[in-house]
Amino acid sequence: MRQQLLDVLHLLDVTPAPRGEERTAAHRLRAWCADRWPRVEWQVVEHGPAGGSLIAAHGAGPLLYSHLDTSLDDAGAYNRLVTGDAAPIAPLGVDGDVVTGFGLGVARGPVAAALVAFAEAGAGRLLLAGSGTHRRAGGATGLEAYADTYQLPRSAIVAKCGPPTLLWHEPGALYLSVRVTGRSGAAMTAESATPPGGVVAGAGVVLDELARWRTDYLAADPREGQTGRACGIGAISGGWPDKPDLLPAQLRIDLYVVAGDRVEPTALASELADRLRARCARSVLRDCAVEVEAEPVAAAAATPADAPVVTAARAAWLDEFGAQPPPITGWTGSTDGVVLRARGVETVRLGPQAKPAADDPRRDALSLGQLTAYARIYRRLLTELPA
Repeated sequence: MRQQLLDVLHLLDVTPAPRGEERTAAHRLRAWCADRWPRVEWQVVEHGPAGGSLIAAHGAGPLLYSHLDTSLDDAGAYNRLVTGDAAPIAPLGVDGDVVTGFGLGVARGPVAAALVAFAEAGAGRLLLAGSGTHRRAGGATGLEAYADTYQLPRSAIVAKCGPPTLLWHEPGALYLSVRVTGRSGAAMTAESATPPGGVVAGAGVVLDELARWRTDYLAADPREGQTGRACGIGAISGGWPDKPDLLPAQLRIDLYVVAGDRVEPTALASELADRLRARCARSVLRDCAVEVEAEPVAAAAATPADAPVVTAARAAWLDEFGAQPPPITGWTGSTDGVVLRARGVETVRLGPQAKPAADDPRRDALSLGQLTAYARIYRRLLTELPA
């Protein structure tokens, strides 16, 4: 199994699959799998302009899910916006038990484990979905395209890196966009803008209140089930970098918000807008308009702790690792598991633990031994869970 995992990882490493552009990767992977495991009917489900997912089935059975997309492209401009590093990323490397490469944690490690486990199991269904990572205004996802074409089973296993335990409860997520709008002006005459000097110069007022709001939001976390809350500012923008002699009229700040409890996105946006307006009214931004817009991603969802898929996963974990899955609270990572649960599919999530590579934080490091252990668990669950 170790060598098969490495074969898949080497293939994925040279096959870019940024979110929404996985179609080429899905077809290349389908051809490779058809040559390696010809008795399986491998198919590609296409969605959107360039999205694609790899699917296969050994008849009825549980669904083993992971996603093809790596969110970012290791050679793309958007990756540089996040990492601040334009240098080429080294190819996949193997040093004893450790494999290191781009996208291993967000997708490629669990994908390899799921693919090999399914091929060896001879049971169940496999979905390696495109567009499985979060993206605002991201359009149709691979899971949605699959669910529109095929009937979903009673249970599913999400192969995804995460905590060293078994998850049957995952949080929801949403985006918040804050816009503070004044009047544009010219840098040579600072008073021509509202506020004088421009709205971007007053960004500290908004950021300070957002920090206070974040503290209150996290403090109100009810810690339901295994999950918790999280919040972070992911983007700040305003003005035209090629024309900084013009003072922009608008400052925009974008946040990613996680909620293990049932948060109402519109109400959350309204509450934040009221706080920001009150704070701006006491500052240089007093004459500016403040708006906050919410864009839901998915709501938190849980599978009953005594559901057959959870019971089976507990038993497989115990046999593999010699102990019960450790308890966990406050988990803040969300996957398409919440989407499956919302559609009535009892779902568990488990997978290896990745960490940034020591020589380049843009690459992930994984234990091959650990990856193989999770592949064995996936294989067992596919063969033991009822159709």
